[in-house]
Amino acid sequence: MMATPSSTLSKHEASRAGQPMTSVQPERPSVLVVEDEARIRELVSLHLQLEGLAPVEAIDGDAGLSLARSRKFDLIILDLMLPGLDGVTVCRAIRRESANADTPILMLTARREESDKVLGLDSGADDYLTKPFGIRELLARTRALLRRGHIASARQANGEAAAPVTYKHIEIDPARRRVLVGSREVELTFNEFELLYVLVSSPGIVFSREALLSKVWKDQTFVTVRSVDTLVKRVRKKIERDPAQPEIILTVWGAGYKAADV
Repeated sequence: MMATPSSTLSKHEASRAGQPMTSVQPERPSVLVVEDEARIRELVSLHLQLEGLAPVEAIDGDAGLSLARSRKFDLIILDLMLPGLDGVTVCRAIRRESANADTPILMLTARREESDKVLGLDSGADDYLTKPFGIRELLARTRALLRRGHIASARQANGEAAAPVTYKHIEIDPARRRVLVGSREVELTFNEFELLYVLVSSPGIVFSREALLSKVWKDQTFVTVRSVDTLVKRVRKKIERDPAQPEIILTVWGAGYKAADV
């Protein structure tokens, strides 16, 4: 079951709804808002509209996942605690099997424990925001995630993607956002892809956590060095034969991380 979208209907949707069609307007970035608390969902959608975005609402995890599988969004705002499918399950399913495998995801959580935040990031979310949150902070994070996604899309469209890299048994194609580990294609989130590319492009070079923050998250001011550790853990789970004994992304104690020398 899906709540009525707060955004202006598309021409096709307007036609189906029997509403008169107006002149074509520039398409606004679409944001899927998956939140079961009506007050929060409506407040978020209202401010997204005021920001010039097109929110589409879902009232539970099942509805949110169904929408994520049916169309492409520019951003997904996903509550952690949802009736039916919870946010972690929905996030993992989106990353694994949907049109939004590489769409930025902002996780909302009412839990303040670090373990819950790490769980959200481990499931494939790009950022998290703890309730209660301020609208200004929500919009700032929304802008940052959208900007990052648009820059990546523009680079691909203009043929400005970075050069492909082959490292041992790993092939990375930035233009297609594709990673092959041996013969197996691996789905990575935007940040996971950026981290892996930075490291394997310079084998043996040690990057501090601060350096990785600036290269991967760039202008996002709400992340900490702990986010780097969490991201490395996620990437290792996807590319290492044994994540507990990594052979590709190595920890340099007291310094940071590096890709193993070739």
